[in-house]
Amino acid sequence: MSPVPGIRSAVATNSSSLSLATRPSSQSTAGSRGCGDGALMDSFGIFLQGLLGVVAFSTLMLKRFREPKHERRPWKIWFLDTSKQAIGMLFIHFANVYLSGLTGDDPCSLYLINFLLDATLGMLLIYAGVRAVSSLVEWQQWESLRFGEYGEPLQCSAWVGQCALYIVIMMFEKTVIIIVLLIPQWKKVATWNPIENPQLELAIVMLIVPFFVNALMFWVVDNFLMKKGKTKAKLEEKEAGLDSRNGNKVRYRRAASHEESESEILISADDEMEESEAEEDIRRLTNLKPIKKKKHRFGLPV
Repeated sequence: MSPVPGIRSAVATNSSSLSLATRPSSQSTAGSRGCGDGALMDSFGIFLQGLLGVVAFSTLMLKRFREPKHERRPWKIWFLDTSKQAIGMLFIHFANVYLSGLTGDDPCSLYLINFLLDATLGMLLIYAGVRAVSSLVEWQQWESLRFGEYGEPLQCSAWVGQCALYIVIMMFEKTVIIIVLLIPQWKKVATWNPIENPQLELAIVMLIVPFFVNALMFWVVDNFLMKKGKTKAKLEEKEAGLDSRNGNKVRYRRAASHEESESEILISADDEMEESEAEEDIRRLTNLKPIKKKKHRFGLPV
């Protein structure tokens, strides 16, 4: 009877060792859910990042063609404006990739959290930074540092200075986002991952979601960095306001000659005043009676 308890104890020991051996495997299966370490910088991740950059930058070309013709920027000005934004976005992108690999959590989830914070809270910080820097530039009268203005002819030093200012703004924005990420609740959000396929998660995090968000961000930030041109209607309204304040009435008449039949000649009240004064002086010298002129409307006598 004594060997039976020994057999039972051996079986119990073997079963307990088997259960301990199976626990790490189950934990590794749960831990392998989502992207692994270095997934953002492998060949597939780099391909997605390059494709995202090309597609996102093409939205800026679409924006240029959507601008009114009288406000559309030349290609050189457009390239200088968009290159500043591209450098700033590359800085933010690689900062997010670096920060996502610092912890042992899912790097794809951490990258997505960083990216969405940059697109929401970061957008407000960028807007505030551009407004603050622009106010400082106007106060100090640093003409070469006005966003979107590069001088006549174009000066590379103006672009370098504006690009440096924009990178400082992006560094400020990223510093604030890092401080926000120190909140412990973000770690709980990063562990929630319903996607089991790591490549599918990488495609969603690095291409699909950033494409729509970057398209909106590029469009809005480009409005911050481009030169604020005045529309034609605003210029005409301003000129009309100046004329009314000076007390001058402006009217148009159509030219009577065939060559100028399609053009309109602007006659100001000052020209009419000079002409009437000259005729009055001639009448006083010659003692002639004033002759009433026939008014013409659209080239026809009234």
